[in-house]
Amino acid sequence: MNDINALLEPGQIVRHPDQPDWGLGQVQSNIDGRITVNFREQGKVVLDGSVVALVPVFET
Repeated sequence: MNDINALLEPGQIVRHPDQPDWGLGQVQSNIDGRITVNFREQGKVVLDGSVVALVPVFET
C-alpha cells in the first residue's frame, strides 16, 4: 500500500491524481489497502491503495 494511503482515515478529504474531474472525495473506509471514497462528481468508488496514491486535501 502507498505510505500516504495507509494514513488515510474516514472523514478525510482527498483528490484522485488521475481523475481531477471527480472533484473532492471523502474517505469512507480504508481496510487492507481497499479505500472507499465518495467523490462529489463520481460518487462512491473503491480504490486499490497499492495502485492509486490519493492526494490529501487539507484546505477546501
